[in-house]
Amino acid sequence: MQRVRVKIEGLREPRQALKIAQMGADAIGLVFADSPRWVSPEQARAVVDTLPPWVATVGVFVDADAVAINRVVERTRIGYVQLHGNEPPEIVGQIRRPCIKAFRVRDDGDGGWLEPVRAWHAAAGGNLAAVLLDAYDPSAVGGTGQRFNWDLVADARAAGALAGLDPLILAGGLDAGCVGRAIDIVQPWAVDVASGVEKSPGVKDLRKVEAFIRATREGDELRTEFWS
Repeated sequence: MQRVRVKIEGLREPRQALKIAQMGADAIGLVFADSPRWVSPEQARAVVDTLPPWVATVGVFVDADAVAINRVVERTRIGYVQLHGNEPPEIVGQIRRPCIKAFRVRDDGDGGWLEPVRAWHAAAGGNLAAVLLDAYDPSAVGGTGQRFNWDLVADARAAGALAGLDPLILAGGLDAGCVGRAIDIVQPWAVDVASGVEKSPGVKDLRKVEAFIRATREGDELRTEFWS
């Protein structure tokens, strides 16, 4: 049965990360950028060592260079690297883990948001594991709790403009109350949530996490290119 994968972003404490994995999260996000959710490599390694098999670990970086990223990879043994800044596509070939590239979607009215995504994707080559779409905010690169217009992605998919970009990960302002609708509209491979399952920045609410994961199981059947 097809289902959307779930990444819970910004974990800091091993026991809570384990509990969230046991609830059904497919991936745990560890933030190495300036954020209330920041973790040290030592904290991240403790989380990685606690998680059971088949739960992915994703390190989030913003405009770090490949040397610094690879140093963290070696110290923590994270499985994936998420690039959430203005990194050049050639950095993907220098990183010793599969990469996820985040793009902030701005509604410019003419579909122009997609052109840089496709260009970056083409230039990055085969080490790019997935594309993540997040909300644009001029004051922050992520974790803002804001949504973007999901119809932009639905329209692009209907026009065939997303061909070759899947798997897509959807982020930005998701919570248990809206994630089912977001899945139906965007048809992503996975969803990524931070603030939507928190008591406060960096502190997760396990009841919200449970409700969010349950809500992702209630969307319509997926019919994206990636599933076919």
